[in-house]
Amino acid sequence: MTTARDLLITAMDVDPDRPVGQGDLSLALAGAEVIDLLAADAVHLDGDRLVPAPEPTTEDRLLAEAASSLVRQVPYEPVEDWLWRRGRGLAAVHLAALEADGQLTRQRQRRLFGAVRMVVVDSAARRRALHRWAADEPVLVSLATAVGIPAEEGADVPVVTDDAVTTVLAAVNDAVMELEAVRQRRSIENAAFANLWRGA
Repeated sequence: MTTARDLLITAMDVDPDRPVGQGDLSLALAGAEVIDLLAADAVHLDGDRLVPAPEPTTEDRLLAEAASSLVRQVPYEPVEDWLWRRGRGLAAVHLAALEADGQLTRQRQRRLFGAVRMVVVDSAARRRALHRWAADEPVLVSLATAVGIPAEEGADVPVVTDDAVTTVLAAVNDAVMELEAVRQRRSIENAAFANLWRGA
Protein backbone atom coordinates (compact mmCIF):
# COMPACT_ATOMS: atom_id res chain seq x y z
CA MET A 1 0.00 0.00 0.00
CA THR A 2 1.13 3.54 -0.70
CA THR A 3 0.60 6.99 0.75
CA ALA A 4 -1.13 8.02 -2.49
CA ARG A 5 -3.65 5.21 -2.13
CA ASP A 6 -4.20 6.02 1.55
CA LEU A 7 -4.76 9.67 0.63
CA LEU A 8 -7.31 8.79 -2.06
CA ILE A 9 -9.20 6.47 0.31
CA THR A 10 -9.15 9.15 3.01
CA ALA A 11 -10.43 11.78 0.57
CA MET A 12 -13.33 9.51 -0.44
CA ASP A 13 -14.14 8.20 3.02
CA VAL A 14 -13.64 10.92 5.63
CA ASP A 15 -16.14 13.44 4.25
CA PRO A 16 -17.93 11.86 1.26
CA ASP A 17 -20.52 14.65 1.05
CA ARG A 18 -17.82 17.24 0.37
CA PRO A 19 -15.75 15.93 -2.54
CA VAL A 20 -12.19 17.14 -3.01
CA GLY A 21 -11.36 18.97 -6.25
CA GLN A 22 -9.74 16.64 -8.78
CA GLY A 23 -6.96 19.10 -9.59
CA ASP A 24 -6.05 19.61 -5.94
CA LEU A 25 -6.16 15.88 -5.30
CA SER A 26 -4.02 15.10 -8.36
CA LEU A 27 -1.29 17.49 -7.16
CA ALA A 28 -1.36 15.96 -3.66
CA LEU A 29 -1.24 12.42 -5.08
CA ALA A 30 1.86 13.35 -7.10
CA GLY A 31 3.39 14.66 -3.86
CA ALA A 32 2.46 11.45 -2.06
CA GLU A 33 4.20 9.44 -4.78
CA VAL A 34 7.40 11.47 -4.32
CA ILE A 35 7.27 10.90 -0.56
CA ASP A 36 6.94 7.15 -1.09
CA LEU A 37 9.79 7.20 -3.62
CA LEU A 38 11.95 9.04 -1.07
CA ALA A 39 11.11 6.36 1.53
CA ALA A 40 12.04 3.62 -0.96
CA ASP A 41 15.38 5.33 -1.80
CA ALA A 42 14.21 5.52 -5.41
CA VAL A 43 14.86 9.27 -5.42
CA HIS A 44 16.53 11.88 -3.23
CA LEU A 45 16.38 15.65 -3.13
CA ASP A 46 19.22 17.96 -4.05
CA GLY A 47 17.79 21.25 -2.83
CA ASP A 48 14.34 21.15 -4.41
CA ARG A 49 15.35 18.92 -7.33
CA LEU A 50 14.43 15.26 -7.68
CA VAL A 51 17.50 13.08 -8.31
CA PRO A 52 16.44 9.53 -9.25
CA ALA A 53 18.32 6.43 -8.14
CA PRO A 54 20.04 4.51 -10.98
CA GLU A 55 17.73 1.49 -10.72
CA PRO A 56 14.67 2.25 -8.57
CA THR A 57 12.67 -0.79 -7.48
CA THR A 58 9.11 -0.88 -6.20
CA GLU A 59 6.39 -3.50 -6.34
CA ASP A 60 3.54 -0.99 -6.70
CA ARG A 61 2.60 -0.45 -10.37
CA LEU A 62 1.71 3.25 -10.10
CA LEU A 63 4.77 3.99 -7.99
CA ALA A 64 6.93 2.19 -10.57
CA GLU A 65 5.32 4.36 -13.27
CA ALA A 66 6.12 7.45 -11.22
CA ALA A 67 9.75 6.36 -10.78
CA SER A 68 10.17 5.64 -14.49
CA SER A 69 8.85 9.09 -15.43
CA LEU A 70 11.42 10.99 -13.33
CA VAL A 71 13.70 13.28 -15.33
CA ARG A 72 17.13 11.63 -15.42
CA GLN A 73 19.25 14.42 -16.88
CA VAL A 74 21.04 17.19 -14.99
CA PRO A 75 19.86 19.65 -13.71
CA TYR A 76 16.93 17.31 -12.91
CA GLU A 77 13.42 18.50 -12.18
CA PRO A 78 12.20 20.73 -9.34
CA VAL A 79 9.54 19.15 -7.12
CA GLU A 80 6.90 21.70 -8.11
CA ASP A 81 7.43 21.08 -11.84
CA TRP A 82 7.05 17.36 -11.16
CA LEU A 83 3.77 17.94 -9.30
CA TRP A 84 2.27 19.76 -12.29
CA ARG A 85 3.59 17.29 -14.87
CA ARG A 86 2.91 14.02 -13.04
CA GLY A 87 -0.25 15.35 -11.42
CA ARG A 88 -2.10 15.98 -14.68
CA GLY A 89 -5.17 13.69 -14.43
CA LEU A 90 -3.51 11.59 -11.70
CA ALA A 91 -6.62 11.38 -9.48
CA ALA A 92 -8.50 9.58 -12.26
CA VAL A 93 -5.56 7.17 -12.77
CA HIS A 94 -5.43 6.26 -9.07
CA LEU A 95 -9.22 5.98 -8.90
CA ALA A 96 -9.22 3.54 -11.83
CA ALA A 97 -6.48 1.48 -10.15
CA LEU A 98 -8.45 1.38 -6.90
CA GLU A 99 -11.54 0.20 -8.80
CA ALA A 100 -9.56 -2.41 -10.75
CA ASP A 101 -8.27 -3.80 -7.45
CA GLY A 102 -11.84 -4.24 -6.19
CA GLN A 103 -11.51 -1.51 -3.55
CA LEU A 104 -14.53 0.48 -4.77
CA THR A 105 -18.20 -0.20 -5.27
CA ARG A 106 -20.97 1.82 -6.90
CA GLN A 107 -23.70 3.19 -4.64
CA ARG A 108 -26.93 4.90 -5.68
CA GLN A 109 -27.81 8.21 -4.05
CA ARG A 110 -31.55 8.53 -3.44
CA ARG A 111 -31.64 12.28 -3.01
CA LEU A 112 -29.87 12.88 -6.33
CA PHE A 113 -32.42 11.09 -8.54
CA GLY A 114 -30.58 7.82 -8.80
CA ALA A 115 -27.09 9.28 -9.28
CA VAL A 116 -24.29 6.79 -8.66
CA ARG A 117 -21.13 7.48 -6.69
CA MET A 118 -18.11 5.35 -5.96
CA VAL A 119 -17.53 4.36 -2.33
CA VAL A 120 -14.64 2.52 -0.71
CA VAL A 121 -15.41 -1.07 0.31
CA ASP A 122 -14.55 -2.27 3.79
CA SER A 123 -11.14 -3.85 3.30
CA ALA A 124 -7.68 -4.06 4.81
CA ALA A 125 -6.64 -1.14 2.58
CA ARG A 126 -9.47 1.07 3.87
CA ARG A 127 -8.80 0.12 7.49
CA ARG A 128 -5.09 0.90 7.06
CA ALA A 129 -5.79 4.34 5.54
CA LEU A 130 -8.33 5.23 8.22
CA HIS A 131 -5.97 4.01 10.96
CA ARG A 132 -3.27 6.36 9.64
CA TRP A 133 -5.82 9.18 9.57
CA ALA A 134 -7.14 8.47 13.09
CA ALA A 135 -3.57 8.27 14.39
CA ASP A 136 -2.83 11.76 12.96
CA GLU A 137 -0.02 10.32 10.86
CA PRO A 138 1.86 13.54 9.90
CA VAL A 139 2.39 12.99 6.17
CA LEU A 140 -1.16 11.80 5.45
CA VAL A 141 -2.77 14.54 7.56
CA SER A 142 -0.57 17.21 5.94
CA LEU A 143 -1.47 16.07 2.42
CA ALA A 144 -5.16 15.81 3.30
CA THR A 145 -5.16 19.26 4.86
CA ALA A 146 -3.55 20.69 1.72
CA VAL A 147 -6.55 19.58 -0.35
CA GLY A 148 -9.11 20.86 2.14
CA ILE A 149 -9.86 17.81 4.27
CA PRO A 150 -9.96 19.23 7.80
CA ALA A 151 -8.20 17.37 10.58
CA GLU A 152 -10.37 16.28 13.49
CA GLU A 153 -11.43 19.17 15.69
CA GLY A 154 -9.02 19.73 18.55
CA ALA A 155 -6.33 17.56 17.00
CA ASP A 156 -2.77 18.89 17.18
CA VAL A 157 -1.19 19.79 13.86
CA PRO A 158 1.25 16.93 13.21
CA VAL A 159 4.90 17.81 12.74
CA VAL A 160 6.96 16.34 9.90
CA THR A 161 10.61 16.11 10.91
CA ASP A 162 12.16 14.90 7.63
CA ASP A 163 13.54 17.87 5.66
CA ALA A 164 13.00 16.27 2.24
CA VAL A 165 9.39 15.38 3.06
CA THR A 166 8.83 18.90 4.40
CA THR A 167 10.11 20.29 1.08
CA VAL A 168 7.65 18.12 -0.86
CA LEU A 169 4.73 19.06 1.39
CA ALA A 170 5.54 22.77 1.01
CA ALA A 171 5.61 22.34 -2.78
CA VAL A 172 2.19 20.61 -2.67
CA ASN A 173 0.74 23.47 -0.62
CA ASP A 174 2.18 26.07 -3.02
CA ALA A 175 0.86 24.22 -6.08
CA VAL A 176 -2.64 23.85 -4.60
CA MET A 177 -2.72 27.57 -3.73
CA GLU A 178 -1.54 28.42 -7.25
CA LEU A 179 -4.30 26.27 -8.73
CA GLU A 180 -6.88 28.05 -6.57
CA ALA A 181 -5.53 31.42 -7.72
CA VAL A 182 -5.94 30.29 -11.35
CA ARG A 183 -9.52 29.21 -10.61
CA GLN A 184 -10.36 32.55 -9.03
CA ARG A 185 -8.81 34.47 -11.92
CA ARG A 186 -10.83 32.46 -14.44
CA SER A 187 -14.00 32.99 -12.43
CA ILE A 188 -13.44 36.77 -12.44
CA GLU A 189 -12.66 36.76 -16.17
CA ASN A 190 -15.77 34.68 -16.93
CA ALA A 191 -17.96 36.99 -14.83
CA ALA A 192 -16.54 40.05 -16.60
CA PHE A 193 -17.16 38.42 -19.99
CA ALA A 194 -20.75 37.55 -19.01
CA ASN A 195 -21.34 41.14 -17.88
CA LEU A 196 -19.98 42.41 -21.18
CA TRP A 197 -22.49 40.27 -23.10
CA ARG A 198 -25.33 41.43 -20.89
CA GLY A 199 -24.29 45.02 -21.43
CA ALA A 200 -23.55 45.57 -17.75
